[in-house]
Amino acid sequence: MENTQAMWLLDKLLGKVITRGAMLVTDHDGKTYRYGEPAGDPLRIRLTHPKAAGHIARHPQVGAGEAFMWGWLVVEPPHDIRDLVLLFSLNANAHDNRSMQAQGPVRKLRERLLAAADGFNPRGKARRNAEHTYNLTRRLYELFLDEDRQYTMAYYRDENASLEQAQRDKKAHLAAKLYIQPGMRILDIGCGWGGFALFLARHYDVQVTGVALAPDQIAFCKERAAAEGLADRVKFHLMDYREVEGSFDRISSVGMLEHVGTVHYPQFYRHTHRLLARDGVMLDHCCGRADQPGHTDAWTRKYIFPGGYIPALSELVAPAEKAGWQVMDVEAMRFHYSYTLAEWYRRTVLHRDEIVALYDEQFYRMWLFYLAGAEQSFRHGDMVNWQILYVKDRAAIPMTREWIEQESARLRAAEPVPAWHLDPALREAAE
Repeated sequence: MENTQAMWLLDKLLGKVITRGAMLVTDHDGKTYRYGEPAGDPLRIRLTHPKAAGHIARHPQVGAGEAFMWGWLVVEPPHDIRDLVLLFSLNANAHDNRSMQAQGPVRKLRERLLAAADGFNPRGKARRNAEHTYNLTRRLYELFLDEDRQYTMAYYRDENASLEQAQRDKKAHLAAKLYIQPGMRILDIGCGWGGFALFLARHYDVQVTGVALAPDQIAFCKERAAAEGLADRVKFHLMDYREVEGSFDRISSVGMLEHVGTVHYPQFYRHTHRLLARDGVMLDHCCGRADQPGHTDAWTRKYIFPGGYIPALSELVAPAEKAGWQVMDVEAMRFHYSYTLAEWYRRTVLHRDEIVALYDEQFYRMWLFYLAGAEQSFRHGDMVNWQILYVKDRAAIPMTREWIEQESARLRAAEPVPAWHLDPALREAAE
């Protein structure tokens, strides 16, 4: 009886949500339900546990993801979880206008409070959050990232480019925007596995300091710097950005602001303002919302990025201006991350057996759900990537943007990708 009532509730919910495409659901009891358009071959899912329908219906923010993780929800071949997430994304877009119009002041206040709670990251919590996200087995990241372990958006100058080429193009694009001169001191906040800091040291006569909060990331960074003979010019520290002292000519933060937290943005901008030289430049690259502020979905907050939040542009610019920054350049990177995430998903599926052996089946399904959901947010939702240049003095960069493309082209020519990265057939053979 309980399962029947739960399925009745889920049936009502799906009947309202699925209006585009078609989906066929087989309940744990074997009964089937069809949703959406009457014609066409539907996407088929099967509920394998008697509590699945109730869990999904009663916990809409996390229920479907958890049911998939636990094996309670199975997507029947030839489709997979990526197709299911796409179906829900397309239907969510169809309801966006109505849902926004129906959003009252109470709900808006609730979302603002959720965003503030998501973003409260004092130093101890920030370190724990970083370790949760980035201290996973090294081998996991080797299996789905590019060879440089760039865990941020790649820059697809060509939609058919390899991930390796697109990530090198991203580093060249970012480096060019910094307008680097010989002898400069550069701070890379949230340096990850060191790829961008080492890229800068290879191509410029500069001193680079990288800081991050995940111990294994910093250990790996130091190993890489020593192996490349750059340990004298690139220093990595296990350190909160709020602990950094000194003066720098350039500051970069790539994929960092998502972890700072909105309540800490004023502190971030005040501290970086103190660190930067008068004629310096700061570059922020982060995931962003193309519309108004919101809040992190409960599933991502719980399983993938605790303490994480993707900001709207207004949430970045306003506190930056109050801290004394001048915003000189903003670029909205549309769709690039969706291509990146699709490739990460493909590589994750390709290495399923090894990932399951490293962790277990539940972790593997959790990772698939995360990548599939993120891809659709950047492909069909309102997510973009922001690249923002801040200065104290408007004379710090050239008057026109030609310097960016010119320097990016020079860097790409200086560090070309191997030939096999450019040929899809050779890439497939290598995998």
